[in-house]
Amino acid sequence: MDFYAELKQKVALVNEALNEFLPAADVYPPVIHQAIREAVFAGGKRLRPVLVIEAAEVVGGTPKMVLPAACALELIHTYSLVHDDLPAIDNDDFRRGKPTCHKIYGEAVAILVGDALLTLAFALLARNATLSLAPLNKVVRVIVEVSAAAGTKGLIGGQMVDILTTNAPVDATTLEYIHRHKTGALFKTAVRAGAVLAGADDYSLNALTQYAENLGLAFQIQNDILDVTGDMVQLGRPAGGDLKNKKNTYVSFFGLTKAREKAGRAAEAALQALTPFKEEADFLRELTKFIVNKS
Repeated sequence: MDFYAELKQKVALVNEALNEFLPAADVYPPVIHQAIREAVFAGGKRLRPVLVIEAAEVVGGTPKMVLPAACALELIHTYSLVHDDLPAIDNDDFRRGKPTCHKIYGEAVAILVGDALLTLAFALLARNATLSLAPLNKVVRVIVEVSAAAGTKGLIGGQMVDILTTNAPVDATTLEYIHRHKTGALFKTAVRAGAVLAGADDYSLNALTQYAENLGLAFQIQNDILDVTGDMVQLGRPAGGDLKNKKNTYVSFFGLTKAREKAGRAAEAALQALTPFKEEADFLRELTKFIVNKS
């Protein structure tokens, strides 16, 4: 398998669908739609929608069955970045190598862009039912799970604890809570959404859930590492942002060497969770290696 060629193909599929689902830039009022498209198409690896698609394929589904849900996860992720970048939270001027949304359009528009992306995401999740791509009960189940992952028991909860503990000492349990919720929740729900919509049985769904939980943790630890060891090209923003914002990270808590060890162990646990699957999960195996070796 040519992992990079397959990844490129899946990303292109997602980008094509996003272009179709998003309002055109000239739809009134144009400034909000231009800003939305600027935020969504500013770059990014599209890992979350790719995970939706790949989880579906692992259990016998097709990309077509889950494309609206895949795009929904990317919109939720993008909204979270737009809001994270705002001066009231992380105050970042660059994202993916380009000026952040609020630097281009102002804070008010950036807030509305995030609101619009989150709202549209749930319309896309519902579209899986309106287009008869999946049974209604499975679509409803996914909507409930994505709502939880994006809310105070998931992404928002992790972000809240991250804000509350900025410039304050934390223990290892709290640090892991932040990582598993702020970042890991969307990884987990992306994989589960694809699997559920494609009709996964409980055994396969549980294995894929364990995979996603560990993958999300490995991914965030690697991001912590890259903030110390990376540069503008790798990060798409200036390095050292976590230190500047006095964030608690795996590197600040454990040091660089132990953080790398923890990322490696999380990646190994993710790979171990794929044991029930054969070659149908090879892409997920390669994706895990890609993530853990990016620093």
